[in-house]
Amino acid sequence: MSYCLSIKLDAGIVFASDSRTSAGVDNISSYSKMHTFVTTNDRIFILLGVGNLGTTQAVVNLLQRDLEQTNGSLNLNNINYMFDAAHYIGELSCRVQNMRCDVMAQSGANMEASFILGGQIAGHPHETYHIYPEGNYITSSPIHPFLQIGETKYGKPILDRIIKPDTNVNDAARCALVSLDSTMRSNLSVGPPLELAIVKKDTFKLERHIVCEVDSPFFVEVQNRWREGLVNAFNELPRFDWEE
Repeated sequence: MSYCLSIKLDAGIVFASDSRTSAGVDNISSYSKMHTFVTTNDRIFILLGVGNLGTTQAVVNLLQRDLEQTNGSLNLNNINYMFDAAHYIGELSCRVQNMRCDVMAQSGANMEASFILGGQIAGHPHETYHIYPEGNYITSSPIHPFLQIGETKYGKPILDRIIKPDTNVNDAARCALVSLDSTMRSNLSVGPPLELAIVKKDTFKLERHIVCEVDSPFFVEVQNRWREGLVNAFNELPRFDWEE
């Protein structure tokens, strides 16, 4: 299991992901789950993927191959709407899974993958989409501005309490790191290095992209401040009537 999320704000989009793909006593491996496509000056796409690593990597490879084709076939450069990009990626994912269905049936392996797609095409608003293994998708909304895939439950409470459409992108980025840290503390299958990216609307470029190892000074400081804040808040809770 893994954990990736996006936060769509009035000012832009925040993306965050862990890098763990397997976990065990002596079997831990890491791969980046954040893939950025900036090939022209009028669009940007960021794709986060969890699930079967072979499926997610095959989808990314197909996206890159289609971009390099010169025969006019569908690709991220000639798509006009973000929802068309979500539909395109969903179809690629289904194609990869169907190609391997015989292997899946014989081995019992799960070839499913889920994606978060976010970005912007000039002339249209910035958007984010959750693409399901079946190829269908949903978008974020002002009521629900963040999307999560993978191990979502441990990191959701902080997002529910903090994130609003008008939240500052830097505050949202800190919130995303806390969400990842909370998940890491409760589930061994989510782990570093952590990736964080910020895309501001109408810029069509990565505003920020950082990679945090577990011992990165900034991430350690975030962890310590959050832990201390929780302890202090807990100690300030009202006492029961029977307590002196």
